[in-house]
Amino acid sequence: MAEELDEAASIFAGVRPRLFGIAYRMLGSVSEAEDLVQEVWLRWQMTDRGVVNNPGAFLATTTTRLAINELQSARARRETYIGPWLPEPVDTSADPFLGAERGEALELAVLMLLEKLTPHERAAYVLREAFDYPYAQIAAILQSTEPAVRQLVSRARRHVAGERKLPVPQTAQRQLLAAFLDAARGGDLEALEKLFAADVASISDGNGARQVSRKAVVGAARVAKYIAAFSTWYWEGVDVRWVTTNGQTSAVLQRGDELLGMVTINASASGIDQVLWMMNPEKLAASAAVTTQGPALS
Repeated sequence: MAEELDEAASIFAGVRPRLFGIAYRMLGSVSEAEDLVQEVWLRWQMTDRGVVNNPGAFLATTTTRLAINELQSARARRETYIGPWLPEPVDTSADPFLGAERGEALELAVLMLLEKLTPHERAAYVLREAFDYPYAQIAAILQSTEPAVRQLVSRARRHVAGERKLPVPQTAQRQLLAAFLDAARGGDLEALEKLFAADVASISDGNGARQVSRKAVVGAARVAKYIAAFSTWYWEGVDVRWVTTNGQTSAVLQRGDELLGMVTINASASGIDQVLWMMNPEKLAASAAVTTQGPALS
């Protein structure tokens, strides 16, 4: 019995990174993805593994189907969320495997777009675009047909391509983030406006936290004024450090031992399109371990 369980644990450990990758892209939450993968492990222990021909496929199927169910209930919970809901950042510098398989559906901009898809569209997109699953296998996982799955993937691709601007390279994204932070700390209205695309949006996820905007601020002039308005009090004593989340550069904001938040940007050829502020204490708790990584911004 012990040997069987050891073998089950070894098999599960080998595919666990992929299972987490599927669950995280489906749910946009590190904590929810971890809980789901733990549930898959419990089910794997209780499964008659002798009749499972392909453990990896079996576990991926279980993960995907549970994620579809969880996503439906998660969306119901998010209806009571206070203010904008953003995906929970995941530390891809500590878990390089997460972005290794094509890296698709990992950037926050894409995860935000996937929120608008049906659970089955999202699952088909994630399995195809992030993990290159054959259409026939996706059909088996979703208990559908191959033509229907092709339609799901096609609709999802059109949605993402139609809504998403072509992002700048990672080096440019980091440079723009650094320039934004410099301008924000100095309250430089003109410099901020020059960095922004005309339709830039500043989106803050705080779930009702104090002094966190509960609505998105949109438009270059409005966002610049909004950022400059709190420059006189917010940045005093704040230490800013680089981290890598979702394959992009983000900045952790900390004052002494207090973790204030995390900010990142999405940018295209027209400038910064989104400024994303993660200020929800519960979501930040999962990011606390990365606050000591990387040098402080100068």
